[in-house]
Amino acid sequence: MNLRVIVIDDEPLAINVLKNYIQQVKELLLVETFSNAMDASSYLRDNEVDIMFLDINMPMVDGLEFLGTLHKKPFVIMTTAHEEHALKSFELEAIDYLVKPISMPRFLKSVDRIIGLKQGSMNRSNSSNEKPSIFVKVDKKKLQKIFLDEIMVVESLKDYIRIITPTSKYIIHSTLSSFTDNLPSDLFLRIHRSYTIAIDKVSVVEGNSVEVGGIRYTIGRSYLNDAKSRIIPNFNS
Repeated sequence: MNLRVIVIDDEPLAINVLKNYIQQVKELLLVETFSNAMDASSYLRDNEVDIMFLDINMPMVDGLEFLGTLHKKPFVIMTTAHEEHALKSFELEAIDYLVKPISMPRFLKSVDRIIGLKQGSMNRSNSSNEKPSIFVKVDKKKLQKIFLDEIMVVESLKDYIRIITPTSKYIIHSTLSSFTDNLPSDLFLRIHRSYTIAIDKVSVVEGNSVEVGGIRYTIGRSYLNDAKSRIIPNFNS
């Protein structure tokens, strides 16, 4: 597995640090570096990218402004010398936030998290002899296999998520947006900024809530019409 990586930073030294780190991870392939967001934007329109390291403080367009313009995002890791932008970064669906100077162990922690998510997506089985499944990293070294038809609810816990099945709960380091994007959209539905549910596990729909596994979950106002039309195909608002 080669994950295509770009780095966007106006500091040549910062680019060189990340370039050195990336070259030491066999799963990563550095394809381009950019000193500003405008050049990177042009590249992203025509090229597939898996991971983007994005500096915040840059001329013309800063990293957060640029991230907000992207409709289809790769895995984004913010890089900055300042800590105060972390919350805004995660609201914009960045997968991690690295404060400069970036150490190799901290870099590897971010990259391992993304590799785990990509492996989980790639390891879904389409074989008729085995139910579709994903692998998720539940600790630093362990990959846990979870059958898709056992997932009932995925719950956001800030920069972690909880995957709930009938028999277990798994906590992994990921955002709800990134994890949901790797689930089949015909089987799973995001109903709230904090919840993604398995559509076929819904037993009750009442007002602005659904019941899954005997527990009631609120549907966010902005998700309501889409959620009900997906859960109840003939729903008419």
